[in-house]
Amino acid sequence: MASVPDVAPARPASSRRLGNLNMVWQHARAYPAQIAAAFTALAITSAATIAIPYSFKRVIDRGFAAGDGSSAAVASSFHYMLMIVLVLALGTAVRFYFVAWLGERVVADLRERVVRHLMTLSPAFYEENRPSEIASRLTADTGQIETVVGMTISVALRNSFTAVGGLIYLFAISPKLASLLLLGIPLMILPITLLGRKVRAYSRTSQDRVADVGTIVTEVLGAMKIVQAFGQERRESARFAGAVEATMDAAKRRIGLRAVMTAIVIGLVFGAITLVLWEGAIDVAAGRLSGGAIAAFVLTGGIVAGAFGALTEVYGDLLRGAGAAGRLAELLDERPAIAAPAQPVALPEPAEGRVALEAVEFRYPTRPDMAALHDFSLSVAPGETVAVVGPSGAGKSTLFQLIEHFYEPAAGRVLVDGIDLRRADPAEVRARIAMVPQETVIFATSARDNLRYGRWDASDDQVWAAAEAANAGDFLRALPEGLDTFLGEGGARLSGGQRQRIAIARALLRDSPILLLDEATSALDAESERLVQDALERLMATRTTIVIAHRLATVRAASRIVVMDGGRIVEEGTHATLIARGGLYARLASLQFDAAS
Repeated sequence: MASVPDVAPARPASSRRLGNLNMVWQHARAYPAQIAAAFTALAITSAATIAIPYSFKRVIDRGFAAGDGSSAAVASSFHYMLMIVLVLALGTAVRFYFVAWLGERVVADLRERVVRHLMTLSPAFYEENRPSEIASRLTADTGQIETVVGMTISVALRNSFTAVGGLIYLFAISPKLASLLLLGIPLMILPITLLGRKVRAYSRTSQDRVADVGTIVTEVLGAMKIVQAFGQERRESARFAGAVEATMDAAKRRIGLRAVMTAIVIGLVFGAITLVLWEGAIDVAAGRLSGGAIAAFVLTGGIVAGAFGALTEVYGDLLRGAGAAGRLAELLDERPAIAAPAQPVALPEPAEGRVALEAVEFRYPTRPDMAALHDFSLSVAPGETVAVVGPSGAGKSTLFQLIEHFYEPAAGRVLVDGIDLRRADPAEVRARIAMVPQETVIFATSARDNLRYGRWDASDDQVWAAAEAANAGDFLRALPEGLDTFLGEGGARLSGGQRQRIAIARALLRDSPILLLDEATSALDAESERLVQDALERLMATRTTIVIAHRLATVRAASRIVVMDGGRIVEEGTHATLIARGGLYARLASLQFDAAS
């Protein structure tokens, strides 16, 4: 099982910059009408916020100081204030709706784009990157981006507008006091610049630790039977607790630094305001400012200070959003190792089903020091059935990986119907192949959809025909809702043999000229194995078939048996001739048949 890393992996510098939010903006600008509505509402609410201090100035200067008829003047001023409040309330509601809508829409578009891109990446990528960590990027990181788009950017813009508008009004009230207040702004920028870099680093580390928690949860819950069977519940709980505490430690460092930064900035802001108001009180006493003016200056100064204080908090959220966007951008920047060439060569029609490997040399990216295949050559004629046997690690499954064009050999060629797979479109190649893997994959959906994975446009009659041929018809009819029955995650509601028979039916339904069987009957009981083997033999009669077999009893009838060891072919022939030679095949057969007797 994967352990929690002590140190976050190094990331490209681009993932630590606000510039990563450009990717988010590219998705958001696809909705100009909503952006315009949100921007207009935001400008109106910012203007209304600044208008509130002016309304107080009217109340004090025109109402309380009006003398005779002051009640009417006060009423008029408060009517004006109520109108501003109404505009502020309605504008805020409109702004919230469109900003929240944009946040949800942008995240939905990003998730769809990332998943579409992930579908193009070859298996080598998933050998080197944990699927659970990728899932975390699609959930936790996109959630962070949703917060940025749906709230943080709106708050940042609103406070920016409010701060700028407030400063303009402050200069209109008293240029001298406003100039003194501005002297404190550089004092706010300095700690943001100095501490912002560490906040970025801590934010990224915190996100990595959250991803580790998700990885452990996915891994342990997916293997709960093994965990409980071996009595490792306490150890796994402790391992999870360690990951959670590491997440908490990273969060505490980030929160602590942001708290310090916020305290410094707000202290400087309100300290500057206090000193400026002291000077303003002197001007009021000297008659250079009215009481309403100093009241409006105090309120506006508080609004401006609050806006700058909010911007310091928003900056940290923007950095976290930029880190999340950077993690998604890393996925989008990945280029598929296997892709269609610019001008792919079409496979010949009609399909022949010919397969050949010529002097192939191959090493898995995660095991570069070990050759999975070495100087390997094999030719399978159309309609021929070839069984591939050998000890574990001999390279048998690697053949299927190369024939499916999931990987490319370091040397040599792999050909289907005479075309080098490097020159062909991988999708066209795979359309000619049906495969039953050793580890059956059942999706968390209905039985019908699992069967139709072989051919999505298949009718129910075709689905049932394939199910019957794979000896799956009886148990499918017995399911509570038949083909519409939800099979559970990984086919949890089925037995191992039932899951494998669905996989066989899926391959039958695909009806491709090349059939790859990786021990397709290993999980069946004796009766089901016989029935499925009969169906497979009828299917293989008109198709090129390569069978990987660990149980040699299932390949006795193959027209040719290829024996592999150490990534090479060491023997080749029929069952009888290989037994007579007394080589590796004979030893494997002796071990299995003697054990069965």
